[in-house]
Amino acid sequence: MEKIRLQKIIADSGFCSRRKAENLIERGKVQVDGHPVKLGDKADPSRSVITVDGQRLYYQPKRQHRYLMMYKPRGYVCTMCDEKERRCVADLLNGVEERVFPVGRLDVNSEGLLLFTTDGNFANDLIHPSRHVSKTYRVTVRPDVTDEQAALLSQGILIEGRMTAPAEVRILSKEPNRVVMEIVLREGRNRQIRKMCESLGLEVAKLKRISIGPLKLGMLKPGTYRDLYPEELKALRTACRKGS
Repeated sequence: MEKIRLQKIIADSGFCSRRKAENLIERGKVQVDGHPVKLGDKADPSRSVITVDGQRLYYQPKRQHRYLMMYKPRGYVCTMCDEKERRCVADLLNGVEERVFPVGRLDVNSEGLLLFTTDGNFANDLIHPSRHVSKTYRVTVRPDVTDEQAALLSQGILIEGRMTAPAEVRILSKEPNRVVMEIVLREGRNRQIRKMCESLGLEVAKLKRISIGPLKLGMLKPGTYRDLYPEELKALRTACRKGS
């Protein structure tokens, strides 16, 4: 077999995304035949013993990948295991035999659409900043949102020394001490919407992701999952190419 870049071998095996694989290589967590490797190195997975953080990797390039969507409930962390013994999204994947991993994340107090896959290349394409794939959220805040605050959220907010990218903001409803907005982001910084709102003195009471690119959460119930339909997967791949 022709030698292949190690980050591709790791991603294709379903161990993690290509970006995470590159990080593991840079941190010295990957070895080939007992020797540390560097980013850019290649190997023949049919001949070499490849280990990641001490665990042997088994390369299966021809296997069918799995693509799942879940309605993540509040109270679950987006990891497959947790050293603090908190509830993990993996606990909700009953019946999934493949070694899937979450694509991106939602914080423990957020809910909504979360994707899982065994396809590291697909995951990397979907979350890479250069792709600008949109993510739509329904956000409930307190106490009220002024026109000026809505404009600032749309234009960009200074967070941790760096401006956020422009966002689409639409007010869906207003009640006393409660406003529901729809916010569309094309970047994925950690707890971004919460930090944007908090910087303007707004308390986020509920945050729900309702779509990723063209894929909508729809009628999926909290805590359940299903496989993506072929047309949904095709639409997501198209969104990665177009950045929409």
